[in-house]
Amino acid sequence: MSSRTPCSRWPALPRAEGAALMKTQRVLLALTLANLVLLVCLLSQVHPAGAAPEVAPVLRGRALQIVDDGGRVRASISVLPAGTATAETVLLRLITERGRPSVKIGASEEEAGLALVGPTGTKATYALLGAKGTASSLKLSNEEGRERVIEP
Repeated sequence: MSSRTPCSRWPALPRAEGAALMKTQRVLLALTLANLVLLVCLLSQVHPAGAAPEVAPVLRGRALQIVDDGGRVRASISVLPAGTATAETVLLRLITERGRPSVKIGASEEEAGLALVGPTGTKATYALLGAKGTASSLKLSNEEGRERVIEP
């Protein structure tokens, strides 16, 4: 059995190398503690998965567009400025995958209307429901050119 102590198995480092090693260990310890503090801060800000995010009471903007996975606009709500012959109008459009606005709902101070338009490739298939001033009407049309207007 050897008379050496367990610590004497390794040769002693020169003093300069030992000081550098101690300095490196202190830096590593400081970095570890800084990372631990950052981790605790980040974990304290994480919300539980079941908690619902706070909902804004109002969404405000000039227009809204909803797009599909391909980036094509499929629905829009916009405010159209007044023109020389038209009043300012709010317009809702629902658009097919081929880009045809098949449902339109519009409203202005002077009139309001709803248009349901046939599928892409049709020109004369539609239903229009409108109210202008004190008059209202329903106009139906099919692709053969037959029309029917219903007024009170």
